[in-house]
Amino acid sequence: MYNDNETEVTQDLNDELKEDIGEVEVAPTPEPIPTMGDFEEQINKSFIRIKEGEIVKGTVIGISDTEVTVDLGYYAEGIIRLEDLSNDPRFSIKADVVIGQEITATVIKEDDGQGNILLSKKEADNILSWTALKEYMDNKTVLKVKIAQAVNGGVVTYLEGIRGFIPASQLSLTYVEDLESWVNKEISVIVITVEEDSRKLVLSGKEVEREKALEDKNSKISRLQIGLITKGTVEKIVPYGAFINIGEGLSGLVHISQICGRRIKSPNEVIKEGEEVTVKITEVKDGKVSLSMKAVEDKAEILDNVDEVPFEYSTGGEASTGLGDLLSKIKL
Repeated sequence: MYNDNETEVTQDLNDELKEDIGEVEVAPTPEPIPTMGDFEEQINKSFIRIKEGEIVKGTVIGISDTEVTVDLGYYAEGIIRLEDLSNDPRFSIKADVVIGQEITATVIKEDDGQGNILLSKKEADNILSWTALKEYMDNKTVLKVKIAQAVNGGVVTYLEGIRGFIPASQLSLTYVEDLESWVNKEISVIVITVEEDSRKLVLSGKEVEREKALEDKNSKISRLQIGLITKGTVEKIVPYGAFINIGEGLSGLVHISQICGRRIKSPNEVIKEGEEVTVKITEVKDGKVSLSMKAVEDKAEILDNVDEVPFEYSTGGEASTGLGDLLSKIKL
């Protein structure tokens, strides 16, 4: 170890050495020389020429109470004023626009006086939306819309920024009396009329409900088995037979020849509308159910207690109860 005298001598020698050779400066690391590749993006942008009337795409980078700022990948940013954003009166710039969202808009002015490009989303919607709406109609695309207001004869909504009309008769399968009660409801619709020249867009919720009801009906019918016996209600009498409501939203036809064992001129000779009858399923084909009353006339006993119905059923046997209970308990 050094003593104090040795330490002082060493320090003096170091000081004298620094005075003789001067302080040693470390040279800074040179910055890399930029290449053309480093400026490729900026160079490409400089060749882009945005013109009035052109439709462009950009990403939202700023939102205020009065406008949206869009990055167009250009030397200047795009500005969409509040009044140029949407045709929908319910539109909210704070609720319906988010940072990072891609927006398609039309260039309405190359320079707004402050170095920005003035854009209109509404104009782009008016151009592009009709093409999309025609595709929706051709493809029968099911879409979700929210009812904006009730008007004379129907309700108004907006689809792709375009005002659409849903007649009261096209709102639902059931009769609609109070249109105001539908305001702010979200429903599924398809496009049934698109006329760009007259700016006519008509939608239908009824057709969507009809298709769903048909699918449900076909699903239920597919679960029926020939030979099942159930009770039903005569809902309509026609010259050639009677339609029987067998529950679960299903009806079947009992031909006049299958009502009873004797020859009759009219179904009214044996049955009346509203009467409960027992029928046997004799055929299920093309979404139609054929029934027979005559086939169960001579049956000694009909089981009405669901607990007595076997859980497994084959077409070689017969079981009888309400159709709803049968469908829920029988293994198909």
